[in-house]
Amino acid sequence: MARIGSSFPTVASLRVRLPPGTERRRLGGLLLRSLAGIGGGYALAALATVVLSLSLPLARSEAVLVATMASFAVHAAAIIWAFAARSALRAVAGLLMAAALLTLIHLVMQGQLP
Repeated sequence: MARIGSSFPTVASLRVRLPPGTERRRLGGLLLRSLAGIGGGYALAALATVVLSLSLPLARSEAVLVATMASFAVHAAAIIWAFAARSALRAVAGLLMAAALLTLIHLVMQGQLP
């Protein structure tokens, strides 16, 4: 009497051998994406809070409150971007470009750039 499922391959036999260093590179990309999403997202959210709080035509306390609430969405979007980008370096580059744009806007608003 044959055992049920004996003709199916096991999970161990389906495992593909990866070239040396592939696992380390994959984990490095995951670590870089995590750091970019968490740390870079925090920095981007802080910059967005500064720019929004200075640019909203509300009372100062209300503008800061609205900008702070919006920063949670910015941080979440940065984390999503970090893992949705095609590569870890593109994720970092995208967050750096957004941060540079917000910094430029902030400097123009402060009158430090023409």
